[in-house]
Amino acid sequence: MSDGDVSTGDKAVVCQYGDNIATFGLWLNKNPLEYSVPLLLLQLSIITVTSLLIEILLHPLGQSSIVAQILGGILYGPSFLGHERLLGSSLFPNRSVVTMETLATFGITFFLFAIGLRTDTRMLVRPGRQSLILTAAAIFITMIFTVPVSLILKAYVEMDESLAKSLPYIAAAQSLTPFSNVSCLLVELKLASTELGRIASSTAMFSDAVGICMISIIFALIQSKFEVYRSALSIGSTILFVVAMGFLVKPIVRRMVKRMPAGKPLREHHVLFCFFGTLVACLLSEVIGQHFTFGPVIFGFIIPDGPTMGSPIVSKLDLPVGKFLYPTFLTTSGLKTNIFTISLRSLGIMAFIISFSCLVKLAGIVFVSRSLNICMQDSIIIGLILNVRGVCEILMYNLWRDGGILTDQEFALSVMSVVVVTAIVTPLIRWLYDPTKRRVPLKRRTIQHSKRDVELRVMVCIQNQDSIPSIINILEASNATEESPIAVIAVVLEELAGRTTNLLVAHQSTRTLQPNNSRSGHIINALRQYELCNESCVTVQSFSAVSHMQIIHDDICRLALDQNAAIVILPFHKHWEIDGTIGTTNKVIQNMNIKVMEKAPCSVAILVDRGVLTQSLSLLNRQSIYKVAIIYIGGPDDAEALSYAARMGAHSNVMLTIIRYLLYGCDSARERKIDNQLIDDVRQANMENQNFIYQEQVVKDGVGLASSLRTIENHYDLLIVGRTHQSSQILMGLGVWSECPELGVVGDLLSSPDFGSTASVLVVQQQRLDAEKLRNRMMKPVVVSHESVHDDANVAAGTGLPTGGATVPSARDHEVRWDVA
Repeated sequence: MSDGDVSTGDKAVVCQYGDNIATFGLWLNKNPLEYSVPLLLLQLSIITVTSLLIEILLHPLGQSSIVAQILGGILYGPSFLGHERLLGSSLFPNRSVVTMETLATFGITFFLFAIGLRTDTRMLVRPGRQSLILTAAAIFITMIFTVPVSLILKAYVEMDESLAKSLPYIAAAQSLTPFSNVSCLLVELKLASTELGRIASSTAMFSDAVGICMISIIFALIQSKFEVYRSALSIGSTILFVVAMGFLVKPIVRRMVKRMPAGKPLREHHVLFCFFGTLVACLLSEVIGQHFTFGPVIFGFIIPDGPTMGSPIVSKLDLPVGKFLYPTFLTTSGLKTNIFTISLRSLGIMAFIISFSCLVKLAGIVFVSRSLNICMQDSIIIGLILNVRGVCEILMYNLWRDGGILTDQEFALSVMSVVVVTAIVTPLIRWLYDPTKRRVPLKRRTIQHSKRDVELRVMVCIQNQDSIPSIINILEASNATEESPIAVIAVVLEELAGRTTNLLVAHQSTRTLQPNNSRSGHIINALRQYELCNESCVTVQSFSAVSHMQIIHDDICRLALDQNAAIVILPFHKHWEIDGTIGTTNKVIQNMNIKVMEKAPCSVAILVDRGVLTQSLSLLNRQSIYKVAIIYIGGPDDAEALSYAARMGAHSNVMLTIIRYLLYGCDSARERKIDNQLIDDVRQANMENQNFIYQEQVVKDGVGLASSLRTIENHYDLLIVGRTHQSSQILMGLGVWSECPELGVVGDLLSSPDFGSTASVLVVQQQRLDAEKLRNRMMKPVVVSHESVHDDANVAAGTGLPTGGATVPSARDHEVRWDVA
């Protein structure tokens, strides 16, 4: 370093005592902030707390976390508290820069390793046509227009010499679309499982692959100062490094994973291998002339994702790296940002080139998206997502600053461009995109409104393989025939870990059982066994939904819409032990159920599985009788439950009982008309069915209803009930004790451990429609007048009919019971 460099302010000389590492306390009259370790600990604490507070304050404005983390560094940097020797210069002095940046280097190293590990490498090698076209638009169209404009500005607009030198580099950088930026934004906005999220992720993955190749070549040229021989050596060694990783290290990792026992915790030496491999890859990157972050990304690519190795590694890195070291890197970049070095002319030129590049990328993506039959609004949203800025741009600007391409002014402008663009794009995406509005079916998707001789499409969501026997019994009881077959769409729910992008995997349909020791393999084989037993009238299509449990309801609703399902059966969030107590409770599943019920494009049912309490035989052997009872009070949900139960009643091994509850003391003739018609149709269809029973119970209030329900505790294998009922005295007082609102009042009562029943419970909700007119077409509450009780009883005793007017079987064919509870 020359004296001239120091005198002009291009460099800083920091003198520091070698023994000022740790202090022994205030009691020795020593300032802890003059020692490295206490200062570093204080800096990390301040960074974490400040970033968290800024993120909380900006959250109502729809901002992402990266904006808060960069602003936290700017706050303590020379732009604010660090200016004119204020508080920031004491907390973040120059002598602490090396220590902070070293720690931040480890943070960004392991963060990018985790990004590489989460990336689906199949999309990098074999991208789809859609991804190829969108990547070409995002990179090449942006570069073709933006770089020439920057050269024109450089030639004809007066600007600082340093800005003129760096402007083409900054313009070219706007064409990149790093996958880490897109994936973090999609997860934060809960859009990763949406269709547009998948399109943006796949495009960003392939764009990232192209970007890595371009940056590696450019970096090799810069490091070798554009000498042909040295550049060829650097590029050749980079290619050799990637080939060695793919053909030498990857097979070793695969063999290691195959020897790991499934379902067992990750061993310590496997964790050490990943950490050691990341550091070695980082070192080799520097040796071959690449940036130190190149190696960890490539090493992350070769580590298999999934629950065996990828998921545990990511979970171990998430807290220390994602929440601690990674924000430190962003904050150190903010600490270097000095807005007082920016001139107004440079600000205007930079604002123009950044705005122009964003608009060009947006216009290019919209143009090619229209040719891919993507609607205008979706095209704009994809363009906005691919315009997002993030850690990769910050990393590149730091690299160019250290290499002399950017001065303090251009670095401050570049960092501020990341903050401003992300701050604008993120709220726009939130405002433009609402995934719930896209799941609007064009017609009724219910069992009640389906034709009798058409295929019934049932979607079952399976979270635990212990529930398989009960699910198969319900599917078998659904009475698949050649005239009315059943299509089962089975979705195995798996929590996303070990990758950033959500997956919806369609398993190959075969007519044979496949050897598989995984959890999903056992579930799929059990469903295939059910399909083989009903070969001519049942089809099973199995999927695995790998997603964050907080947003997996989007996958379920979208798949139900795409597969034209009439009903979705969800798992209950409580799991019973064999002694009748509640073993485990999963609140995440409960939240999932509530969201699916709110947004589902078809009818929904929640299965409260108590099969472990009875160990009932499978219906597939055709030897056992499956006892089903429906609790009917009235309303659209009960009508849907009745329609499903009526289908079950046609099965030769199902004994169906309809228990209808009426309210004592109210006029009912007109309001019971629709309910009577539905029940009369079911009774007419089962006129010759010896396994069909119809009962009526008259109760005065909720206490009477609860007492009556307790008399059927252990008489059935399955109880079916509608979720909601319109306000009525028949439910008075029961809602106070409800613990699970997703089950409704009656469903919650039947599913309570205090109920004492061993029967599984299926709580049904009919498809919810926004149109008020369609909703009003459904049934009204069932009531019965005080005066008509005696007359109705006589009618029922003589003809088997409640008041309603339709012709139904006599009481000699079916049992009719009238009680007042």
